[in-house]
Amino acid sequence: MAEPAREDLRLRARLRALYHGASPTAVRFRYAVILIDLAIIAFFIAAPLMQHHGVTFYLIDYGVALFLALDLAARAVAHGDFKSWLKKPIVWLDLFVLATLLFPAWLFNFGFLRVLRLWTLVHSEFFWRTVARRYDDTRIEDITRAASSLATFVFVVTGFVYTSFVGRHEGLNGYVDALYFTVTSLTTTGYGDVTLPGVWGKLLSMAVMLGGVSLFIGLIQSILRPHKVIHPCPCCGLRRHDPDAVHCKACGLVLNIPDDGL
Repeated sequence: MAEPAREDLRLRARLRALYHGASPTAVRFRYAVILIDLAIIAFFIAAPLMQHHGVTFYLIDYGVALFLALDLAARAVAHGDFKSWLKKPIVWLDLFVLATLLFPAWLFNFGFLRVLRLWTLVHSEFFWRTVARRYDDTRIEDITRAASSLATFVFVVTGFVYTSFVGRHEGLNGYVDALYFTVTSLTTTGYGDVTLPGVWGKLLSMAVMLGGVSLFIGLIQSILRPHKVIHPCPCCGLRRHDPDAVHCKACGLVLNIPDDGL
C-alpha cells in the first residue's frame, strides 16, 4: 500500500511542477497546452461549418474531448485539494464544455457554448503566469480580459443564432449571416436586412444590444482608463495607485511601489 501512495505523491508533485512551476520545462509545457487550447478554440468557432463532415468531425470532436478530460484531471491532481478546485466557476464551465463534446447527440444545441473555453483560458492564472508574465496585473491584462469577454460574447451569440434560427427563417442562411446579425445588433447599427422573427427574436436582439454594448464600453474604458499600477495597500487594501504615488489615496499610508525606472 505504501508504494502506490508514494507513486501518487510523485505524480502530484510532477504535475504541480509542470502546471505551477517556473522551470524552463514547466514553461514550455504550459506554452504547448495553451497553443493546443487556442487550436481547440479555433475548432469550436469553425465547428458549425464542419458539422456536415460526418465521421471526420466526430473523430476530431472526441479527440478534443480526450485532451480536455486529461487536462482537467491533471489540473485537479496538481491542485491538491479537489473540493476547493471543484468550487471554481471556471472549472464548471470547462466541465460543461467537456460534456458537450462527450455527448454531442444529446447536447448538440448547446455546442455554441464551447466557445466559453476562450473566456476561461484568458481569465485563468495559468495563462497569465505563462504567456503574459510581464503583463500580469497590468493594464494590458485588463484590456485583454475585456477583449476576450467581448469576443466570447460575439461567438456565443452567433452560435446560438445559427443553431436556433438559420435555415428556418428568410435572410438567415448560414454562419456568416448569424455573425453579421450579431455584430450589427451589438453595434446597434441595425441595417434591417437580417432580423430575427417573433417575440423571442426581438428579446434576443435587445439582449445582444444591451450585453454587447456593455462589454464594448468596458473594453473602451479599459483602453482609455488612466494608467494605474496594482499594488495592494497593506492597510486599507486599495489595489490601484498612480505609478508615482507615495501615499495611499484612501488611507494615507506611505507606499513602496516597485519601480524599474532609473
